[in-house]
Amino acid sequence: MTDESRIQELSLEDVMGERFGRYSKYIIQERALPDIRDGLKPVQRRILFAMNEDGNTYQHAYRKSAKAVGNVMGNYHPHGDSSIYDALVRMSQNWKMREPLIDMNGNNGSIDNDPPAAMRYTEARLSMIAGDMLTDLDQQAVDMVLNFDDTRYEPTVLPSRIPNLLVNGASGISAGYATEIPPHNLGEVINALIYLLSHPAASLEDLMKYVSGPDFPTGGIIQGLDGIKNAYTTGRGKVYLRAKTEIKQLRAGKKQIEITELPYEVNKSELVARIDEIRLNKDVNGITEVRDDTSREGLLIAIELSKDANAEGILDYLFKKTDLQIAYNFNMTAINKQRPVSVGLKQALSAFLDFRKEVIRRRTEFELKKAQARQEIVEGLIKMLSILDEVVATIRGSESRKNAKENLIKKFQFSDPQAEAIVTLQLYRLTNTDVVALQNEHDRLTKQISEFNSILKETKELNKVLRNELKEIEKKYSNPRRSQIQTEVSQLKIDTAVMIANEDVIVQITKNGYAKRASFRSYKATDDNGLTDDDYPVYLAKVNTLSSLFIFTNKGNLIYRQVYELADTKWKDVGEHLSQEISGLAEDEIVIKVFDFKDLKQTGTFVFTSSDAFVKQVDKNALNPTKYYKKRASKAIAIKGKNVLVSVAFAASQNHLVVMATQKGYLYKFPIGEIALMTAKSSGAKPAKISKKDRIVSMDLIDSEDLMVLMSDRGHSKIINPLEIPISTVNSVQKAETIFMADEIIGGTQAISRSKKSELQAITNDNQVIDFSVNPNNISGLDDEFKRKVKVNKNSMIVKVRLKQEVIENG
Repeated sequence: MTDESRIQELSLEDVMGERFGRYSKYIIQERALPDIRDGLKPVQRRILFAMNEDGNTYQHAYRKSAKAVGNVMGNYHPHGDSSIYDALVRMSQNWKMREPLIDMNGNNGSIDNDPPAAMRYTEARLSMIAGDMLTDLDQQAVDMVLNFDDTRYEPTVLPSRIPNLLVNGASGISAGYATEIPPHNLGEVINALIYLLSHPAASLEDLMKYVSGPDFPTGGIIQGLDGIKNAYTTGRGKVYLRAKTEIKQLRAGKKQIEITELPYEVNKSELVARIDEIRLNKDVNGITEVRDDTSREGLLIAIELSKDANAEGILDYLFKKTDLQIAYNFNMTAINKQRPVSVGLKQALSAFLDFRKEVIRRRTEFELKKAQARQEIVEGLIKMLSILDEVVATIRGSESRKNAKENLIKKFQFSDPQAEAIVTLQLYRLTNTDVVALQNEHDRLTKQISEFNSILKETKELNKVLRNELKEIEKKYSNPRRSQIQTEVSQLKIDTAVMIANEDVIVQITKNGYAKRASFRSYKATDDNGLTDDDYPVYLAKVNTLSSLFIFTNKGNLIYRQVYELADTKWKDVGEHLSQEISGLAEDEIVIKVFDFKDLKQTGTFVFTSSDAFVKQVDKNALNPTKYYKKRASKAIAIKGKNVLVSVAFAASQNHLVVMATQKGYLYKFPIGEIALMTAKSSGAKPAKISKKDRIVSMDLIDSEDLMVLMSDRGHSKIINPLEIPISTVNSVQKAETIFMADEIIGGTQAISRSKKSELQAITNDNQVIDFSVNPNNISGLDDEFKRKVKVNKNSMIVKVRLKQEVIENG
């Protein structure tokens, strides 16, 4: 055949598909997924078989792990020593395997994920329970196939008496498939097998009376019975594993959280480091020390708390933010009849029972043939002893061994095996052979053959053998459950108070949207507040880190923040702009008002007024933060056209009067109860009609004891008694009859107390902040002139009046 004739034209898709298909089949069947019968992956099975073949069992001394790895790699698994040693080590780790199959002497790693010592340093042998997975291997109980180089045979499955798939579980990823089968308690699984053997139609509920759920070698608590039921029904389900913890009382009123069991496969050292990182970063308030006190007596992680710490709240936080609680997803996939399938509890148990029945059948057939062959020999020997002289004479008269055998068969009708046994019998045995012993052996063999036939022909007898074997295994290896199962999954609600140090800080939020918090010490250390020339503080106060801030902008948006969420900076730093976290803010959007509340339980309403005289009330609870508050602002009022939100006030009760002032000097006053309570997305109602050339500049909530400061844009002011302002009706107004200097208009208003001197600030359009004070005794009438003059720069105009922003130095 020419080289050209061997060339085939194939599409890349066909070639890749065919090759990857073969590769995938190999990976699925021969590498990553366990067999449903013995629960082992090929590399694990080959390790156990090779060590057993080499006599490296629990009855003998340890041998170097390197020897076992070399035997496996050279004879059965030519895929590299590291993968074999990794599998060998894992089967010895009692924090990963519920019932370890390898007994290792030396460093086999740790729960801290420390690597094991090299295989030249460690020693290993099969564990006792692994021996029961290899029993009956020499009785043709399972199929044997040639190894990779056709030099020896290896089993396709171990004749395991241990339901290893469920007891030790499995984890692996192959091409298109993955498996995650949790470990279970051996005693529980065997009891379920015994029940299912007697009740083949048993329901899942019946079986779960015995197998209540997984049982992890590291113990811990399993939450979510529904997830277990789903997994046992479909092969897939989700539960939560959490550490076993206890809060202990220490001296001096302190407490300590003690962790004695961890979720399955959680790295202890990484967990301790993560908790200590939380302590160092002060992500949670109250942790003073984190220690790993694990010793030969058992696992122990100690978390010391400060005297006033909320131990339960801190523990909930750690469950939420660390691997003290993890989600565990069942994906119970195994190879069944050469195909990967998802298996539930009953299917896994049934498959193991069917497999063990087949093993017992094949073993019994082997033993039956062996017993029958021996009985035939014994019958021949008994017959021989009855005619011993003739037999001896016949043998002596024969020309050769072959001739002697032929003569025995022909003359005495011995069978071929009987004749072979006679001619190979040594002479001294003839004199010592006891016909009684032979007859006893014959009777014993007859009884065995009868029992073997009964097992093979009667299902009841076969089940009896299987049941006795299961009971023997249960008695030999059963141990108490380690993992506790809880029906419901605990809902973790983190108390904010445990996350943040409960302390007072200085907070500044500026007109341009820069926000920061700093310690009081940093605030006192410098006169530089970090402001740019075109900015000024809208809010400056000493507040608690757990307080809530409602930040309103001129576009009608509300930004919510808790104080601890603001950037923690030095006082001389500018802080972070709100738009760094909040999306959708306009370029010309500014902050106009900030309110702080100790908590969100406070009730009341916000009163909003826009420049085009739309007014409304919104219940505070309607503006409480949503789950998206960190990413986007919420709407507080809908603003029409080019108008802006000019004033926001908070009313704890409905006993206030509302006074609005326009740029041209018109005043509106009405009871707060006349302002409609609306939703956040509405624009409000317009209680009074104003000129198209006029606009609202301010709105104040007035109590009966309050006075009011009116100030022009050029700095002239007077104090009036709001009670003199008539109550407005629809479309009626009261004009403040003022004697302004040329072209002056109202710049702002501010309610003040009539019982004490007030410190105020006037804000100009070029961000100048002018401090001034007013005496409540200097009251003017509505028609009196504006007298007081605040010095304003030549080209500046006052656009707002407010109470002075002061930080009270207490403590």
